[in-house]
Amino acid sequence: QVQLVESGGGLVQAGGSLRLSCAASGRTFSGYAMGWFRQAPGKEREFVAAIIWSGGSTSYADSVKGRFTISRDNAENTVYLQMNSLKPEDTAVYYCAARRYGYINIKIEEAVFGSWGQGTQVTVSS
Repeated sequence: QVQLVESGGGLVQAGGSLRLSCAASGRTFSGYAMGWFRQAPGKEREFVAAIIWSGGSTSYADSVKGRFTISRDNAENTVYLQMNSLKPEDTAVYYCAARRYGYINIKIEEAVFGSWGQGTQVTVSS
């Protein structure tokens, strides 16, 4: 499995932007689909966005569609989550996750992602 390290979290005012990064190391990054999930205090972890290996297909939760963009740089073994028009309800710990054999189909279920980062805190003030 790959090792994942997230960065880029922080405190931002409502309406602001942040870009999260997730750097992969260890096993080759080749073929991995990637996802972002988040967990707010007192709530279950939820899907945010996913992208296949080539970057040619993405998926978003309805709550972030039109505001967040997932992308990846396979040469740099890094996946990004650009978050615009942030809302207080976006406050959560954001986790990066990796899924092997992610060449074609988008999958958003937590159980199919075998590698997880430690998370990065995003706090949006009103």
